[in-house]
Amino acid sequence: MNKFKEIRPIVLGIAKRGNKILVSEGYDKVTKEVFYRSIGGGIEFLEESKDALKREFKEELNIDITVGKFLGIVENIFTYNGKKAHELILFYNVDIMDEDYKESYHIVDDNNETDATWIDIDKFINKELKIYPEQVFKFLN
Repeated sequence: MNKFKEIRPIVLGIAKRGNKILVSEGYDKVTKEVFYRSIGGGIEFLEESKDALKREFKEELNIDITVGKFLGIVENIFTYNGKKAHELILFYNVDIMDEDYKESYHIVDDNNETDATWIDIDKFINKELKIYPEQVFKFLN
């Protein structure tokens, strides 16, 4: 699938601890913007969204999660690195076991390396930091 020419189904997990959310850091080379996004990724053909979310957390963070309540779906049309993209995003609450909890995780995904960290939700609400898609705010309460 070419994620810049087709509508891409993805699933993201909202992992919270207190007032913090687990997010990965991203960078747009064209706009030179640092941003954050919840952990997750593409749903493969014939794969249920909950299974895709478990697979993505295992691949990216090397941890097992418990998938909780389905929170909703949003449509996200955006530009990344100068290319238009279109996603349908399913959101779930997720729980991380205490033994798998870390302050940060190193992610290697599709030849990209980044970190996932727990960031206070207020930093996104106060616009100190940018989180995408912005529709995620309706699932953070």
